[in-house]
Amino acid sequence: MGKWTRRGFITAGVIGGGALVVGVALRPGNRNDKLRPYVEGPDEVLVNTWLKIDSANRVTVIVPHSEMGQGAQTVLAQMLADELDAKWEDVSFIEAPAQDEYANYAIGYGYLFGGMQVPNVLVGTLTGLTLQAGKAMNLQITGGSMSIRTTGEYGMRVAGAAAREMLLEAASEAWNVPVEQLRTDQGQIFKSDGSIAAPYSDFAAAAGEKTPPYTPKLKDVSQYRLMGKNIPRRDLPAKVDGSAMFGIDVSVPGMKVATIKAAPVFGSSVDSFDASSALTLIGVEQVVSLDDAVAVVADSYWNAKKGLDAVDIRWTQHENSGLNQSAIFEQFESAIDQALGSDDVEPEVDVGNVKAALARASGVIDVTYRAPYLAHACMEPMNATASVVGDTCEIWVGSQNPLGAKHAVAEALGIPPENVIIHNYLMGGGFGRRSFYDTIVQAAKISKQAGSPVKLVWSREEDMQHDFYRPAFSSRFQAQVDSRGQPVAWRNLFVNKGEPHEAPHIPYAIPNVWIGSVDKQMPIPTGPWRSVDHSQHAFFTESMIDELAHAGGRDPLQFRRDLLQDKPRHLAIIDRLEEMSNWQQALPEGRGRGIAIHECFGAIVGQVAEVSVQEGKLRVHRVACVADPGFAMSPDGYLAQMESGILYGMSAALSGSIDIEGGAVKQSNFHDYLSVRMDASPVIAVEIFNSGAPTGGAGEPGTPPIAPAVTNAIYAAVGLRVRELPISKQGFDVA
Repeated sequence: MGKWTRRGFITAGVIGGGALVVGVALRPGNRNDKLRPYVEGPDEVLVNTWLKIDSANRVTVIVPHSEMGQGAQTVLAQMLADELDAKWEDVSFIEAPAQDEYANYAIGYGYLFGGMQVPNVLVGTLTGLTLQAGKAMNLQITGGSMSIRTTGEYGMRVAGAAAREMLLEAASEAWNVPVEQLRTDQGQIFKSDGSIAAPYSDFAAAAGEKTPPYTPKLKDVSQYRLMGKNIPRRDLPAKVDGSAMFGIDVSVPGMKVATIKAAPVFGSSVDSFDASSALTLIGVEQVVSLDDAVAVVADSYWNAKKGLDAVDIRWTQHENSGLNQSAIFEQFESAIDQALGSDDVEPEVDVGNVKAALARASGVIDVTYRAPYLAHACMEPMNATASVVGDTCEIWVGSQNPLGAKHAVAEALGIPPENVIIHNYLMGGGFGRRSFYDTIVQAAKISKQAGSPVKLVWSREEDMQHDFYRPAFSSRFQAQVDSRGQPVAWRNLFVNKGEPHEAPHIPYAIPNVWIGSVDKQMPIPTGPWRSVDHSQHAFFTESMIDELAHAGGRDPLQFRRDLLQDKPRHLAIIDRLEEMSNWQQALPEGRGRGIAIHECFGAIVGQVAEVSVQEGKLRVHRVACVADPGFAMSPDGYLAQMESGILYGMSAALSGSIDIEGGAVKQSNFHDYLSVRMDASPVIAVEIFNSGAPTGGAGEPGTPPIAPAVTNAIYAAVGLRVRELPISKQGFDVA
């Protein structure tokens, strides 16, 4: 989605070529006849795309997002139910099926047009455009902190409010009473004098025949009954009692189990293999080659794993076998050096005249920061179950984009997409990793060769060594403060521009700013990792702004405050952080506090970390966090996401690193890719500040500030500036 631009999309799709005529034709109208076969059961009526009502007045919300621990499905249903004026006890939800007609147009609409003042006459046209685009892109993705702020705001709320208006209109017609004399409450329709009352179910069929309004009246914050409340998540009881079904729990009749080993060097493939020893082992049934990998099919995972260990595999030689991590960073920084010596780089931010400012300056701070490749390290290893019979395929999996998985499998097998059925399950972690389809396609190919249903389960080693990693970055800064300690110039050149485009931008009022990138790609598979490029750039920029504060002899918190005078949301966070963290209170020797603040995915999050360094051992004692999401639809859920993001980002900052040796990943499991354990977890205090800005994200924004908060605290404690992650590589004991 990052390749879309609002201007380009609107110009090409709406304004270009007779918008008024084409616009009317593009409006989706009443789509219920297309959708009913996928979601409507006996005794149910589909009122609009995202909700149905049964004869007992029970409302089912159809949620176009996956559940991987973030709790979004409950909150999305909560948002729709509030606008519908439904009784929460009568509301349940299902996940939208992986069908083209259930492509998530709301996420595209929110991404492209969210926050824009769109004329009402165009809303239907733009909805139709994003529906067609969603179908073309197989768009049913869960990620990018988009669920609540796009699907919730532009899908669920609109659907709930539209259904309420449709039900009122149907009741008005049935009772011959003006709509203005009717009101709704708790799933019932009342005449304003209370003389008539009936459940929504009485009018569901008639409402379902109407075309949903594109711009229904949404509630004001003062009218919310469910939004903004802490409502228990519907997925938690099953997770507590063990009945919740994840992809790895699937069992289907006649199923075999497989595990796989891919070529360790990226780009290499299978040259040949000898399976004779493996086929003599108990339970091993078949050995399958997939060009760049070998899989063993057996009657259990353990027997498949033993069989795979017994296969003698010879891999092709590949030029990537000479690639090592140190050389990768050297190539990055050589590309940066060359670019700085030329005028060929087109800046993405160019304010004032940085070149002239730096030429006049004395004592320019010229430093390079590094961030490593990172694995996703989901608790549930990658897995998928497939059953291929003739030209049909059935998949059981936990995917962040089930509709995309459907089309990927169809393409890989050369069968029509309508012949692929996806059953999507809970995920034991995603963080971007389960937006890829490699494991799913492998399972389908293995099932086709094995002639039976096959559950493919990756080993932890396979999971760690064949990820789509967070990209490694180098980022160089040249900056300067004047004699008053005020920053006058900021130049930042980094490698490989990624997503989102604004990740390296800074909010600070510096008169001369230049930010640009140079391309230097590596043959390492990369992909979205929690908060995407914000996790690297927040470390770079918030560390660098801290360097400038100390270079000018300034307090880092006050330094930021002075540079953010035109940013009231940022200022409110800094003011509260100062109190929460006891910033002004002196600390003993070897102990320090560090601050970082970063805006991403529509939310602003500030954090202060308090650390100690004693005899080389680093301990993070406390993290104070203030988050402004505009409005937290589920405060408790938002708080949990902040805590989760802090711990995930802290694990990466302290010890997370994927190192390339000989063209392959060195790390293999949690013994050499460490995560923060309970005994090392800091005390985390989170406060939510609802500023009233447009709704922001939850899953991503808590992660970026923690790395610079910790490294800035290390500098405050012992005077050592950490410019390369992970912190453990700087000689600290972080275990």
